[in-house]
Amino acid sequence: MSALAPPTDGLGRPLGVLRLSLTARCNLACPYCLPDGQEPAGLLSLEQRLRVVETAVALGAHSLRLTGGEPLLHPQLESMLEAVQPLRMQGLRDIALTSNGTLLNANRARALRAAGLDRITLSLDGADGASVARMAGLRDPSAGERTLDAVLAAIGHAREAGFDPAAGALKLNAVIQRGRNDDQLLPLAELCRGQGLELRLIEYMDVGNRNGWSPAEVVSASEMVERIDARWPLETIGRDPHGTAHRWRYRDRTGGIAVVASVSQPFCGDCNRLRVTADGVAYTCLFAAPSSGLDLKPWLHPTGDPTGLRQALAHLWRGRHDRYSEERQTSAGGRNHAEMAYLGG
Repeated sequence: MSALAPPTDGLGRPLGVLRLSLTARCNLACPYCLPDGQEPAGLLSLEQRLRVVETAVALGAHSLRLTGGEPLLHPQLESMLEAVQPLRMQGLRDIALTSNGTLLNANRARALRAAGLDRITLSLDGADGASVARMAGLRDPSAGERTLDAVLAAIGHAREAGFDPAAGALKLNAVIQRGRNDDQLLPLAELCRGQGLELRLIEYMDVGNRNGWSPAEVVSASEMVERIDARWPLETIGRDPHGTAHRWRYRDRTGGIAVVASVSQPFCGDCNRLRVTADGVAYTCLFAAPSSGLDLKPWLHPTGDPTGLRQALAHLWRGRHDRYSEERQTSAGGRNHAEMAYLGG
């Protein structure tokens, strides 16, 4: 294989998706993530991020997802979107954003669409103020109500800006944790049915070291599906190749759900995701140890060699053997994972 050929990893998986974090900061403090209140040193510039995206696309990445922390906190988000548009001529097909939605007003939604964003996924872990406050790390139910109202408004703003749920351009994420918000499963499903949104249910994962993860707090995909199916019958669609979610549709044709079952039904076998933190460290797995990251900054200086960056990323990908979720030990002890706020979830 040529040093410049698109690589596959040690398990034959191609690079397909680049998840690029713009910031480690967030305006919420969700207990399953627990972000820092400040940025790490050495944040990448717009030009450096663009070089990372260009290189990933040259190595086969066809999808870019911008993440955080909360990416809407980053002042150059729209500039970043505009800067990557020429890469559509080189193989970039899809540009997406993950946000908690609290900062997405009408003007921002229109600006993101105009800058070239294709899809947006918002996050909401409860359908009432008390549940939202509990899951977002807010001080009281009234703060939760304000956050809930802001996210519901953001859904409307995104829809009006042209992010069409029926085309898969607008979805809602919810992390479900037993004993904290599993009572919100049906209310969230009902909310999304009324909004015409796909609800993406995410099993509570042992990402990072701060969230006190316990397998007893995981609500499995099968349990979530069974509980929703008992109220609104479902039929399976399946999981797309390299996708993270198994999808279901309601038999009454009022939308559907998707379930990301990283704990109970791992999908490592065709995972094609590369993650780069806001300060330029590349990781090949969401559950990676901090020491396994590759600092890209030596190749991102103004006089750096673009070929060197490509060779470094190709070498990193070819050496990838990650399949943590398939090998997971169902114990919280002994974990040493990079934090979710840096890896972008």
